[in-house]
Amino acid sequence: MSLQTFPWKKIFLFCSGLFLASAFCMKWMEGDLVQDGSLFTIVGLEVSYPAEKISALLASLDPPVRSILRYHLSFDFVFMAGVYPGIASLCMLARQKWAGRRVSSLLGGLALLQLVAWGCDIAENVLLLKWTAEPGSVSSFGLYHTLVYVKWLIALIGVLTAITFLLIRRVRSSPTIQ
Repeated sequence: MSLQTFPWKKIFLFCSGLFLASAFCMKWMEGDLVQDGSLFTIVGLEVSYPAEKISALLASLDPPVRSILRYHLSFDFVFMAGVYPGIASLCMLARQKWAGRRVSSLLGGLALLQLVAWGCDIAENVLLLKWTAEPGSVSSFGLYHTLVYVKWLIALIGVLTAITFLLIRRVRSSPTIQ
């Protein structure tokens, strides 16, 4: 079986199901992520909260909230198994539509880079799980934020590039109305 005949669409649909199911579970838990009467978010932990706030937040979590955060982070591993292979398969679906060597290589490279993004997300989650279990061990914020930004950058570039090339191909192949 070659890359051209590989069932990328089936992989994409399966990954989309994993993505949606795990996203639903994580969204359901978000309302319980409360510290000192205020909601906190995973995106906040990843992107917008400064190191001091993350440290203080994790150190002061009530045990039930700590458990919910750990469950949320555990569901994130399932989410990752849907997102990154899903983006890779989307890139490969777009690649199948293009004969040009440059575009094909770009899309194939972006598909492979999803492994890097996935690895960054796993490392990020492992750090958060460690910090949640041992709030006194919170450190390496430079590495943590690098992992977060690399993951987001690779994933977004992959999605946007694949969708752009799929839309371009669709527009070019659709009959013109006269």
